[in-house]
Amino acid sequence: MTAFTTETSATGVQAPSVGTARTRVEGRDKVTGAARYAGEVPFAGLAHGWLVLSRVARGRIRSLDTAPVLAMPGVLAVLDHRNAPRLETDYTGLLGMRPDPTCAVFQHDRVPHLGWPVALVVAETSEQAREAAETLVVHYEQQPHETEFTGEHPDAHPVDGHMPAVTRKGDLDAELAASAVVVDAEYTTPEEHHNPMEPHAATARWDAGRLEVIDSNQGATWVVGELASLFSLDPASVRVRSEHVGGGFGSKGVRAHQVAAVMAATVLQRPVRVVLTRRQMFSLAGYRSPTSQRVRLGADADGRLRALEHRALSLTSTVHEFVEPSAGVARVMYDADAHHTANRVVALDVPSPTFMRAPGEAPGSFALECALDELAEKCGVDPVELRLRNEPARGPVSGLPFAGRNLAACLREGARRFGWADRDPRPGVRRDGRRLLGTGMAAASFPAGAAPSTATATAHPDGTFTVRISAADIGTGARTALTLVAADALRVAPERVRVRIGDSDFGPAMIAGGSMGTRSWSWAINEAAGELRDRLAIGAGVPPEGITVRSDTTAAIGALAPAERHSYGAQFAEVAVDVDTGEVRVRRMLGIFAAGRIVNPLTARNQLLGGMIWGISMALHEEAVRDHASGGHVGADLAGYHVATHADVPRIEADWIDDADPDDPVGIKGIGEIGIVGAAAAVANAVRHATGVRHRTLPIRPDRVLSAVEEVPDARPGS
Repeated sequence: MTAFTTETSATGVQAPSVGTARTRVEGRDKVTGAARYAGEVPFAGLAHGWLVLSRVARGRIRSLDTAPVLAMPGVLAVLDHRNAPRLETDYTGLLGMRPDPTCAVFQHDRVPHLGWPVALVVAETSEQAREAAETLVVHYEQQPHETEFTGEHPDAHPVDGHMPAVTRKGDLDAELAASAVVVDAEYTTPEEHHNPMEPHAATARWDAGRLEVIDSNQGATWVVGELASLFSLDPASVRVRSEHVGGGFGSKGVRAHQVAAVMAATVLQRPVRVVLTRRQMFSLAGYRSPTSQRVRLGADADGRLRALEHRALSLTSTVHEFVEPSAGVARVMYDADAHHTANRVVALDVPSPTFMRAPGEAPGSFALECALDELAEKCGVDPVELRLRNEPARGPVSGLPFAGRNLAACLREGARRFGWADRDPRPGVRRDGRRLLGTGMAAASFPAGAAPSTATATAHPDGTFTVRISAADIGTGARTALTLVAADALRVAPERVRVRIGDSDFGPAMIAGGSMGTRSWSWAINEAAGELRDRLAIGAGVPPEGITVRSDTTAAIGALAPAERHSYGAQFAEVAVDVDTGEVRVRRMLGIFAAGRIVNPLTARNQLLGGMIWGISMALHEEAVRDHASGGHVGADLAGYHVATHADVPRIEADWIDDADPDDPVGIKGIGEIGIVGAAAAVANAVRHATGVRHRTLPIRPDRVLSAVEEVPDARPGS
C-alpha cells in the first residue's frame, strides 16, 4: 500500500483550477486525428448499412423489389417492414417523452412524410451498400399530403410538452384597454436545422450476449434506456460508448440509424455501422419548427407593462407530438397585471421536429424582445431603460422567488461597454456611404437546472486519480471543465486527474442538454471526490487496486428549494445595411452574461460566441424551405441551406459578470444555450434602427430588405 499526499502551494493550499483558462485536455488527440469518432472506430468483420428513405410525402408501401438488390455484389441483407425485428414503443423515456416513431424503423407499411425510412441495405462495404440502396425500387400507394405551415391553421391545439401549454393571470382585455400604449404584432421564424460537423453515426455489435453501440450522442444513459426499451432488453445488457462527439445541438438522441444498426447486427450477428448522409439528416435528425407568434403588450406612458400576451404556434409531425415552447420565455422575463401565454402546435405531413439549441427561447426571444423594442419606441423610452423598469420581483407566472437574477447588471454593463449612451434613438440617421447604420439590443434568459447523476472517483497508488462519469462532451469542452472541477474537489493539480466520459457502464448521468450537463456532472463529481478525499485523509495507504468512491446526487438535487433558476444575458449589435443590394452586415456584437461560476473561461467564451454567431445566422441566413408539391426541402444540403461563415462574423465579444449560484456546490449554472437567446432580436432591432423598417419575419434576407426600403422614401442616400 502506498501513502497518499495532496499537493499544496507555498501557502499550504492548492491553488484553485476552476476559473483558470485551460486548453482542452483532448485537444492534441483531436487535431492530430488520434481521437476516434463513432464512424471511425475499427471492428473486425464490420458490415455497412445504408438507409433507403421514402420518396413520397404520404401513403403506403405496396412492394419492394429486393431480389435484384440481394443479388448485387457484397449485399448481405435488406431489412424492411416485412422482416425486421419487432420493437416496443409503448413506454416513456428518460426525458419524460414517448419515443418518436421515426426511430422505430420498419414496423409497418405506412409512410407519414418524405424521407421516412423504408429499408436498410447492408453490405460488405459502404460503397456497395449505397449503390444497392440507390438501386432498390419501392412501389408506393400515394395519398394527399399537407405540409404548409400557417399561423391560422384550423387544427392548431395546445400542447403541454415540458411546461403548461397555457398560462393565464389577470384580465387581458381590460388591461389592454386601460393601457396608454399598445403593441400588437405577429412574428415568424422559419424551419431551422442543426447540421453538426460530425454526421450522426452508430456501430452496433453483440459481444457475449451483450449489445454494444459505438455512437455519436448527447448522453449514453439516454441511448441505453431507449434501445433497451425498444428492443425489450435488460438495460444492464446494453453498453453505449460515445467518447468523442462532433456537435449535437439537441439532435443527437435516439434516431433511425442507431436502431437500424442494432437490427442489422442482431440479424447478421456481426458488427454493423450506419452513418447518415447530410441530406438524410434533414429528414431524420430533427430540426427547429417554424413558428408564428403573436405578442400583445399594453403599458403606461412610461413603459411599465400592464398587459402581456405571448401566443406561439409551431408544427409537429403526424406521428409524434413535439412542441417548440416559444411562449415560455415570456413567463420568466417580464411581469404584468394581466399575463397570458400559450404554446400550440399543428400536425402536418413532415418529419418530427426536436430540441435545438435554446428550444423555445431562441425563437421566442426574437418575438418578445422585438416587441419590447417596438414598445420602447412607442413610449419614447430607451430600450435598456424599458427593460430595467419592468424587472419582476418574483417569477411572473410561477410566483417563485428568483435564485439570483442579475439581468439588470448585464444590461448596465453591456450598455456601458457597447457605448449605448451615445446612441441617437432616431432611425435612419447614421450613414456610411450607401450603408445605413443602426444599433439594437435584447435581453436573454435560459433555465439553470440540474438532474441527478452518478460518478466514481478513484485514487491510485501513484498519487493520480481517475474520475468516471457518463457525461458527453459534444464539443463544449465539458471533459476539460470536469477535470478542473475534479482537481479542486480533490485539492490536487489538474495534471493528476484523468476524467473518463461517454460510457454508459460508468452509471446513469444527465445528458448534454438543457444547459444542465456540466452543472449536473460537476455536482456528482464534487460529491464523489469529497468523500474520497475524506477517506484518504484518515491516513490509510492506497492499495494497488486503488480506492474508489461512488456518488449519487438524487437526494441532494431533490432537496433544492423551489425557485426560478436562470442564466441571463444582454445582447448588443451594430449593423450596416446596404440599401442598394439589401445586404445586412453585423459590424460588431457584444454579449454580457450572468451564467453562474465560469469553470473554464477559454471554452466558456467559445460557447457564448458560438451561440451569438448562431444568432447572427438565425437573423440573416438560416431558412429551410419546403416544396409543398413534393413535401420535401429545396436544397437539403449545406450548399442550399445558408449559415453564417467566417466572413459573416464581425468584431464579436462575449463576457460575463460574477454570478456564482450559492445553491450549487461549485457555483455553476450553464452556458450552452444562453448565448443564442436574444441574439437574433438584437440584430433585427439594429436593422430597424438603421433603416426605420421593422422586420418581423426571419431571416432578414436581402430581397426583404430591398422590398422594405422601397416603401420608405428617405431610406436611400441622397433622397
